[in-house]
Amino acid sequence: MDHTLSVTAPAPQVRPRRAGRAGRHRGSAFAVRAALVLGAVVVLGMWWFTVPAGYAATPANALTSFGELAGMVGGFLVCAQVLLIARVPWFENAVGLDKLVSWHRSLGASVLFLIVAHVLLLVLGGELADRNPPWTEFVSILNSYPDMVTALVGTIAFLVVGLSSARLIRTKLSYEVWYWLHVTTYISIFLTFLHQLSGGAHFVSQPVNRILWLALYLGTAAAVLTWRFILPGLDAWRGRMRVAAVVPESEGVNSVWLTGPRVADLGVRAGNFLLFRFFSRGHLGTAHPYSVSAVPANGYLRITVGALGDHSSRLPNLRPGSLVFAEGPFGRFTADRASRPRILLVAGGAGIGPIRALAEELVRRGAQPVVLYRARSARHLALLGELQAMPGVTVIPLVGRRSELGFDPLAAEALHRLIPDVHDWEAFICGPAGMADRVQASLRTLRMPKRFIHREELSMS
Repeated sequence: MDHTLSVTAPAPQVRPRRAGRAGRHRGSAFAVRAALVLGAVVVLGMWWFTVPAGYAATPANALTSFGELAGMVGGFLVCAQVLLIARVPWFENAVGLDKLVSWHRSLGASVLFLIVAHVLLLVLGGELADRNPPWTEFVSILNSYPDMVTALVGTIAFLVVGLSSARLIRTKLSYEVWYWLHVTTYISIFLTFLHQLSGGAHFVSQPVNRILWLALYLGTAAAVLTWRFILPGLDAWRGRMRVAAVVPESEGVNSVWLTGPRVADLGVRAGNFLLFRFFSRGHLGTAHPYSVSAVPANGYLRITVGALGDHSSRLPNLRPGSLVFAEGPFGRFTADRASRPRILLVAGGAGIGPIRALAEELVRRGAQPVVLYRARSARHLALLGELQAMPGVTVIPLVGRRSELGFDPLAAEALHRLIPDVHDWEAFICGPAGMADRVQASLRTLRMPKRFIHREELSMS
């Protein structure tokens, strides 16, 4: 690599996003956060206005009361977690599915903590009140309240699902195992919900709380059934596609061409991803998110996928004619987020797919983007020829392992040598999480404002 290579791009006339659009997106995201906070405040009020006057008179009373509060807040956050990924249009349009998944993942630790705290505080409070050993008190609670055995089963299932998402354990599980473990969450919610109404101190004799809690859970269930199953199922059937061809692009990267009579009606834009379910052996059990590398044209759509797991590794075995259901499109990694004239696209690994589509869209809008394409060897440069053939696109392959190059081509110093005025540019990054983190850190070091750095996550789990 030429260490002194630099890029001086002209300032083309790019159609920027409308001035108020970013503000509307930020306002919508704030509204989603505000709705979640308001819900938590309502739950706190439900507890506060029905808690006994002597809720903290003794350590036993205090532990029991706060254990009940932990259970109520945990129950609310479980519904919030489910709603975040229920494909509710208002949430999706306001925040974007990738960010909603990130929020869902972040809430997981809080839910687990509250569930464990709920159980431990109730057991400790009962232990102090009844002067029983912890195990005896635990068994006493199981026998004294209705629906506690089913609640215990649901709680154990919650803990298993939560632990399966821990980074150390998640890397040991296939996507399919992880996915079906998470499907059991719906059963867990049902099992734990029963004891909340039949044995919860703040619900048994409090009709207002019961109505609010029923509305929360029934509303969540209705949202899941409507937007995760019924409507997507109907849309997938109407927009069903078939595999036209599978084309090797580079080592470990393949493109799948899809065709169907309503491909153009999907509304797919460059940078979007869809959830694809292939009706073929080894694929039917789960739907996987893949970004488009070529938007619909002439009845065809293309995705370009790296062999990152069992599912993606089996894509080359797909046969032409295989039925495909697609849900989406999702994501906000799109050209209309660009508001500066100079645009930098950074791709690595399977991230070249959405970056390739985005480059084509930006060129149509009058931009002349620069693409930094990171790969560990020339054998891994998928779609390079297509990018180089696009008029107005400058492609800079950054090839080689850091140990071989003797430096990091994505470090701040290297990026500054390539594009000295990069702080005046806008960046779109798509690639492995480690690479994306490194690029974002380098751009921030070079004083590029965070609001001009856009990322697409390759994993939704």
